[in-house]
Amino acid sequence: MDGIAAPAAVTTKRAIVDTLNELKVDYAFTLPGLGVTWMLDEFYQTRKQLRVILARGEQVASIMAQVVGRLTGKPGVYMGQGPFASTTGAFGILEAYFAGSPMLVLTDTSCYDGFGMYGVYQTMTGDYGAADVRAVMKTMTKSTYYATEPHEAVYAIQQAYKQASLPRQGPAAVVLKSPIIRREMPQQSRVQLYPAQGYQDVAMPRPDPQAIEALAGMLADAERPVLIVGNGMQNPRGRKLVAQLAEKFGLAVATSYNAKGVVDETSAISVGMLGTWGMKSANAAVKAADTLVVIGASLGADYIRFRDPDFIKPGVQRIAHIDVDPRNAGWVYPVDLAICADGGDAIEALLQHDLGAGLRQARLDWIADVQAAHPVFDQPTRAAAGMVHNAEVIEVLDAFLTPDDMLTLDAGTNRIWATTTLKVRTPGQLVVPGGIGGMGWGAPAAAAVKLVHPEKNVVCLTGDGGFAMTMNVMATCVQENLPITVVVANNSGLGMVRDNLKDRRIAVDFSPTDFAQIARGMGCRGVNANTPEQLAAALKEARGSGIPTVIDVAVDPDSSHVGVSDY
Repeated sequence: MDGIAAPAAVTTKRAIVDTLNELKVDYAFTLPGLGVTWMLDEFYQTRKQLRVILARGEQVASIMAQVVGRLTGKPGVYMGQGPFASTTGAFGILEAYFAGSPMLVLTDTSCYDGFGMYGVYQTMTGDYGAADVRAVMKTMTKSTYYATEPHEAVYAIQQAYKQASLPRQGPAAVVLKSPIIRREMPQQSRVQLYPAQGYQDVAMPRPDPQAIEALAGMLADAERPVLIVGNGMQNPRGRKLVAQLAEKFGLAVATSYNAKGVVDETSAISVGMLGTWGMKSANAAVKAADTLVVIGASLGADYIRFRDPDFIKPGVQRIAHIDVDPRNAGWVYPVDLAICADGGDAIEALLQHDLGAGLRQARLDWIADVQAAHPVFDQPTRAAAGMVHNAEVIEVLDAFLTPDDMLTLDAGTNRIWATTTLKVRTPGQLVVPGGIGGMGWGAPAAAAVKLVHPEKNVVCLTGDGGFAMTMNVMATCVQENLPITVVVANNSGLGMVRDNLKDRRIAVDFSPTDFAQIARGMGCRGVNANTPEQLAAALKEARGSGIPTVIDVAVDPDSSHVGVSDY
C-alpha cells in the first residue's frame, strides 16, 4: 500500500550544520580530519550559505577564523581533528584568547567509533593511553563544552557561540565525542532543543551616571589629559566616538598596539601608539599627562614599558579606567575611578558633559608640541647597495596606502618599524597580531581580511621568517580567489632577535630564499624588489592584477629597529 514516506532521520552532523546556519555563520575554516571529514557532506549541501575554506594547515585555518571574528564581531569558526586542532591550530586560538577575538572551535575526541579506551593513535579522550583535548582546550578558551550525546552537540554550539560573543570576547570550544557525529538524533521528551537566537541576545547595562559625572569632573580641569585607547574601541562605532570626544575637547589619543590607527595618526589629537615598540611621541605624552583615561585597554606589559616607574604614575597622575569587564578596570595599576561599561556607551554619556571645552586650544597646542618634539624619523637611514632599508619599506607603504587599502602586520623587525614610524591615516585600516603576537600571522590574516572586505586592496607586511611559516596560505588564496599582496621584508634572518643580540650572531641567520620564485610555483605573481622604486611599482601593479602577489624585498640586515624603538 502506498503511503506518505517517513521523514528522513536527522543526524548529529546535519543538526550541527543547521545550527551554524541558524547562527548565520558565513565561513568555516579547516584542514579536515576524522570527525570534521564525516561532516563535510552536510557542509556541501549548504555551501551557498556557509562556505568551507580549505586551508593547508591548522595554523592557517585558526588564524583566518580568528581574524574573521575580530573584524566582524561574530565568532569565526575553526574546525579540526582533536590532536591537531589543539596543537598546530592552537596559534589562532591563543591569539583570539589574548586579543579578545570571538571564535568558535569545533573539534572531536578523535576516538574512532568508541575505541578511546584501547590506546588508539590520535585519541584525545583523556583515557589511559590517550591525550585529553578537553584539558588542552580549557587552557586557552573562555569555556569548553563536551558533547557526548547528539542533542548536546547542538546545545553546546549554541552556548559556545554565546560565550565567545559576550564581553570580554574570546574563543570557546566544542569537543564532540567522535561516534555521535554520524549518529541519528533521537527524540527527546525532556531535554528539548530550542532555536539558537533565544540564547544569543543580551542587553548590556548602561554606564552608571554618577561614575560618568565623576569622570567628567576629573577631566574638566585637566591641562594635559590623555586617552589611552585599546582593542575594545577598535570597531566602527568605537573609532568614530573616540575621535568625536577627543576633537571636541582637545584630548590626546594614545593607543595600544591592537588599537593603532583607531584615529588618524596624522591628526591634531593623535600622539600615536605607546609602549616599548611604540612611538616616542605617545610615550612622552603619557609621561607628561596629568590625567589618564584608559578605555578598553588591558595595559599589557609592553604597552606600559614593562612598568617603568616614570611612565604611568598612580598617585601623581589621576587615572580612570573604563572596561566592559570589571576585572580589567584597575587590574594593572590602582586607579582613582573604575567604570564597568562598554567604552562606546561611556563616551556617548561623556559627550553630554563639559570636559573642559575652554581648555581645548591649550591642550591642542600641548599635543602639537609633543608631536613636533618627537618626529617618527629622527635619524639618517642608508641601506647597502642592492638592498632596501626597513625605513624605505615603510616610506613606500605610507605613500601607497589609501582609504581603499587594508594592511596586516606580522612579527619581528618589520613590524616594529611599522608600529614606530608608520602613521595610519585611515582609522581601521591596520589589522595586527596583538594577542600572542607570533610570527606567521600576517599572510593568513590578510587572506581573511580579503574574505571579509572583498572591496579592499589588502596588503601584508611580513618578514622572511614569518612568511616561511605560513606561506602555504598563498595556495588557498589562489584556490579561493583572494588576490592579496604580501610584501616580504627579506633580511635573511630573524631580524628582531638579531638586532637584540647585536654583534652576536647566534641562531638568527637563514640561508637565502627567493619567495617570489616559490610564489610563482603556487600560481601567484612573484616579484623581486631591490630598490624602493621597484617596491612601489610592484605594489601598484599588484593592486589591479586580480592575482595573489608576493613581493620579495631584499632588506638590509643592518637596518636595525633599535634606533627607532623607545627603549
